[in-house]
Amino acid sequence: MTTADATSQVTAQGSASGSSFYAAMRILPREQRDAMFQIYSFCRQVDDIADSNDPRAERLAALDQWRRDIDALYAGNPPARVTDYVPSVKQFGLRREDFIAIIDGMEMDVPADIRAPDAATLDLYCDRVASAVGRLSVRVFGLGEDDGILLAHHLGRALQLTNILRDIDEDAGLGRLYLPREELNAAGIMSNDPLVVVSDPRLPRVCEVILKQARSHFAKSNDIMARNSRRVVRAPKIMSEYYHAIFEKLVERGFALPRKPVKLNKAAKIFILIRYAFI
Repeated sequence: MTTADATSQVTAQGSASGSSFYAAMRILPREQRDAMFQIYSFCRQVDDIADSNDPRAERLAALDQWRRDIDALYAGNPPARVTDYVPSVKQFGLRREDFIAIIDGMEMDVPADIRAPDAATLDLYCDRVASAVGRLSVRVFGLGEDDGILLAHHLGRALQLTNILRDIDEDAGLGRLYLPREELNAAGIMSNDPLVVVSDPRLPRVCEVILKQARSHFAKSNDIMARNSRRVVRAPKIMSEYYHAIFEKLVERGFALPRKPVKLNKAAKIFILIRYAFI
């Protein structure tokens, strides 16, 4: 590893150290770990662009530059910030279209904040910002093609729907609302104003539908992991268990006002890590 590569890896690891996925990444062998830190760093950088307070035109331009950099990477002329991706792309067969899908997903929030998308748009968003990350990750983990794609599909959606449910109030404060329009309307909520929706007493009815969808995706992803080598699925299993614990806390808390923030404490994370990484 060159000095530049080492510096890049330290930066990627530092940016990941506060995330729920950090422990799951750390248990991997070095080459897999380095690839996962690169994937995480990429996601973090494009997400930071989408969520910044910069003018929308500047954010669109910055995301488009990332597209050009990824294209150059796969054309054999990688710019400096993606040079260290080259070994991982070659070793694990990481696909250009998955990197591009992630950029496209982050961009969905930029021209205008997402507010009550239709169900198809929400599913596309989940595929791009979560399942596409999974499609890169399962190649690093070493899952077979068919089960890898299925796991990325179901686990990505389970995690993203859990994120949406956990962050309803935080997202509303940013002017965003990811709950599907069809379910809001079915509950009698016709507004797409995030602050109005999160204050509506009918909101729990909408959240119950999303909880049911997320639960189904968790169950299907567990079935896929159960039929694969425990060694290969250790990292995604830890990620799944972290988020499933948050999911169950959301179920227990409910969605009626007042809603206290839900998060997993350090002891719970350590328990999950020990249970699924070492026992």
